[in-house]
Amino acid sequence: MIGNIVARRYARALFSLGKEKGDAELVAYGENLSGLVEALNESPQLDRIFRNPVFKVEEKKAVVDAILSKIKPQQMIVNFCHLLADNNRLGFLADIQANFAELLDEHQGVARGRMITAVALDKDLQDNLKHSLEEKINQRLILEYAVDPNILGGLVLKVGDRVLDASLRAQLVAMKETIKRGE
Repeated sequence: MIGNIVARRYARALFSLGKEKGDAELVAYGENLSGLVEALNESPQLDRIFRNPVFKVEEKKAVVDAILSKIKPQQMIVNFCHLLADNNRLGFLADIQANFAELLDEHQGVARGRMITAVALDKDLQDNLKHSLEEKINQRLILEYAVDPNILGGLVLKVGDRVLDASLRAQLVAMKETIKRGE
């Protein structure tokens, strides 16, 4: 929980700095952070180094600089990573990136979600459903599509903290409850 609070604060601080410089900078910061987190995910040992108090701040900065030299980020991101190293917060980088991405999506009017269907949908049907949903919620949607035969039919849509369960399984469960109550 504390990690999430710390990550959220750092993400908000970086976001507000980027906002002062414009939307292009915000997007660049987001891409830089994503690239950095991807590089860290490729080598889980780095996360252990960042969280280990045995390693000195200068050693952690050297590791970060080596990674950053590969992705060639904005100078603000380099400074930001050095600040995280100075404050022993490099272990929160993935959470900071996730929080920053949420702030950026909110700023750009983008909602991310997941659509689960019983069978795979073709590209045209996915696009039609996505377009209809975008009109309903007045936001651009970025959907991840998944198949789960257990829902039997229909779809389950999760966007943010909202869930629309229009699956056959959910309807059968509701019908079963109605019959149990004798209505």
